[in-house]
Amino acid sequence: MDIALLKDTAQKMVASGKGILAADESHPTIGKRFAALGIENTEETRRTYRQMFFHSPGIEECISGVILFDETLRQSDDNGTPFPQFMNSKGIIPGIKVDTGAKDLAGHSEEKVTEGLDGLRDRLAEYFELGARFAKWRAVITIGKNIPSDACYMANAHSLARYARLCQEASIVPIVEPEVLMTGDHNIDICDRVTTNALHSTFSQLGEQGVQLEGIVLKPSMIIPGTGSQPVDQKTVASRTVDCLSRTVPDAVPGIAFLSGGQSDEDATGHLNAMNTLGQQPWNLTFSYGRALQATAMKTWAGKPENLSTASAAFMRRARCNAAASLGEWREELEHSTD
Repeated sequence: MDIALLKDTAQKMVASGKGILAADESHPTIGKRFAALGIENTEETRRTYRQMFFHSPGIEECISGVILFDETLRQSDDNGTPFPQFMNSKGIIPGIKVDTGAKDLAGHSEEKVTEGLDGLRDRLAEYFELGARFAKWRAVITIGKNIPSDACYMANAHSLARYARLCQEASIVPIVEPEVLMTGDHNIDICDRVTTNALHSTFSQLGEQGVQLEGIVLKPSMIIPGTGSQPVDQKTVASRTVDCLSRTVPDAVPGIAFLSGGQSDEDATGHLNAMNTLGQQPWNLTFSYGRALQATAMKTWAGKPENLSTASAAFMRRARCNAAASLGEWREELEHSTD
């Protein structure tokens, strides 16, 4: 375990004015999104699509790191340069998704626990050799009638902590992601309570496993009502989220990179910006977005080579907007900028 490397990597991941691109969709997940736009889901189309992001001019000004899927970590660009090597040349840190998905939690049919611990030590050693310097593991917490259960909190927190410890043993920074899903008709108070419980459980288990908090990045969901509930304004989401984090996240954590979790592009940006106008926090507040950075670019590209440049520009617009939001400097006119 290289503590100095872990701390340095974590700090660079949440550097001021930058965030993380989540480009780690599994084949089935990206396949569904491609299918909706009539795009063929092949290894080459996935490579071409993701290369479009990595080769976007100026990406290094907004993006500190990219979460990759196993396939992408092993691929190269059109010039034959391995993607991790290309990213390093731009000062962007390559990362890797290491969990194998959320599966049914035994005895709790409506809840999930994330798998992927078996063989993880060996996989992390290989990923380090391939150039990955951080990893991601996503736990899923569902809100519903009589759920989440204590068993769900504990199972997912324990798995996250064991994963995090294994990552640090391999000198890889773990992104710790306990996601409370937006699906449901729960109000913002219930989301707050569940997220608070999930974060308390997670940090308790991180402590039990001896995880060095200075060498992690937290990737939580925001405090936001369920999709079937009455929406609230951005200032409310921001203040409730920062308040929840203040009660649950130790100051030793260098940064918090939010997931977008199905929010619209504009809401994900607006909520982050509102949080960063509330004053200085103990941790940097930034983004680790997938769909909220990719959706417009994917629609623009539509699988056609002639659209790659325009799609790249659409991606960079969202990246710049979110980079500005991570500083509390987002403005409406940035949404229409062509710079």
